[in-house]
Amino acid sequence: MKQTFSISDLAREFDVTPRSLRHYEDEGLLSPERQGQQRIYSVRDRVRLALIIRGKNIGFSLAEIREIIDLYDLPHGEELQAQVLRAKIARRRASLLEQRSNIDHMLQELEAIDSRIQSVKVKT
Repeated sequence: MKQTFSISDLAREFDVTPRSLRHYEDEGLLSPERQGQQRIYSVRDRVRLALIIRGKNIGFSLAEIREIIDLYDLPHGEELQAQVLRAKIARRRASLLEQRSNIDHMLQELEAIDSRIQSVKVKT
C-alpha cells in the first residue's frame, strides 16, 4: 500500500473535490505535509478522511467528527472514542426516528386533505 498520497489521489479515491480536502485541512481534520506548494497526505490522513466521509454520510457535523477523531490520540482513546461515538449514534438515531414519525404524520395529513379535495370535486 502507498504511504503517501497527493490531493488528486485522495479526491479521486473518495470521490470528493480537492476543495473539500483543503476545507477539511482548514478545519484541522487533515494535516498533510508540504513539498513546496504540493500537499502530501499520509496513511493517517487517508484514514481520517475515510472517517470524515463516513461521519458526514450519517449526518454528523464536522465539529462532531473532529471531536470523535481527536479522542483517538488520548490515553485510552479508542475506548473513549467508541463510547462517545455510540452516544452520538444513539442521539442521531433518535433524531432520525423522530423526523420519520413527523414525516409519516405529514404524509397522512396530505392524504387526508387530498381525499377531502377529491370528494368535494366529485360532488360538484
